[in-house]
Amino acid sequence: MARHYLDHASTTPLRPEARAAIDAWDDLGIVADPGRVHTEGRMVRAALEDARERVAALFAVAPRQIVFTSGGTEAVNAAVWGANQRDTGPVACSDVEHSAVRDSSARSGPVVPVTADSFGRIDVDAVEESIQRCRALHGRPPSLLHCQWANHEVGTVQPVAEVVERCRRLGILSHVDAVAAAGHVPVDVGRLGADLVSVSAHKLGGPVGIGALVVRQGLRIEPFMVGGEQERARRAGLENVAAAIGFGAVAAALSAPALLAAEEAAALRHTDRIRAIAGEVEGVSVYGDPVLRLPHIVCLGIGGVEAEPVLIGLDQAGVAVHSGSSCSSESLEPSPVLQAMGVDGERSLRLSVGWSTTEADVDAFESAFAAVVGGLRALRS
Repeated sequence: MARHYLDHASTTPLRPEARAAIDAWDDLGIVADPGRVHTEGRMVRAALEDARERVAALFAVAPRQIVFTSGGTEAVNAAVWGANQRDTGPVACSDVEHSAVRDSSARSGPVVPVTADSFGRIDVDAVEESIQRCRALHGRPPSLLHCQWANHEVGTVQPVAEVVERCRRLGILSHVDAVAAAGHVPVDVGRLGADLVSVSAHKLGGPVGIGALVVRQGLRIEPFMVGGEQERARRAGLENVAAAIGFGAVAAALSAPALLAAEEAAALRHTDRIRAIAGEVEGVSVYGDPVLRLPHIVCLGIGGVEAEPVLIGLDQAGVAVHSGSSCSSESLEPSPVLQAMGVDGERSLRLSVGWSTTEADVDAFESAFAAVVGGLRALRS
């Protein structure tokens, strides 16, 4: 049976550009620490800095703002840790943020919630309310405020520019989790002006094991990883040079506006079709903003049937999807994102497309979805 992968928001296949760049580097056979001054070390350093420049160009920032990490999760933790070392005050964070953001914030100290609406969106008024609540509870504003670029589960795009501007005017550090959005829509970090931004390579077709924390120029934070002077003393440990090269190759490809625009249009075509297919099945709803959304993510609520059997039924039909509820992850809890939106966190499916998605993948979903849901409802009745 042919397999059809519709879980690109979890991780997407390695792009040919990344594979070719990594293979070419491996073929050179150069092994050295980029921090060494011998010839081999300088060659590795040159390759690493070329990758840094390419990643920086994708996000419209200076290369020295890029701190390579092991991925988005480490970048988030580094952002929270660094902010906490500057100021141990409370953190403002919404429940629609990724678990890496929520958990690292909770570990750092008191968390002041930022409310979200039924689309999973926070707005500037909610941010202002959170700041005032923090003042009332703790006698001071938060030391750090999180606002994701767009939601990883329902795709809703956040008013990130307005939130960052409000934080800037109030002197509050801002962190933007751009992992879900980067590589799928233009992410101009330079224009945004956030203090800290987290990104990951494997979500946009780069290799697993590499990400970056983008640090605003002039901002100094303590490193999360210590024990060495790598990354300008901002992240200890020998850099993953091959992965950085792959990240750089993908970033260079996506820096071409025509490619990013073409992939965005293709993703919208696929997800519009998925939304239409789902809408033909009674009791199925689409979560998130219908307009201001990421092009590649669709989150469905399925009335009357829990997510696990639907996911398994689709998998048996050759279609891989994801659910935010306990059935498909290590968690034993329903989706906190959907709960924060006020909808059922136990009966959701997330479908996501990517650079390698074909019409046949969506065809397979169309062929299986109604039959799977209908069969399960018949069993319940």
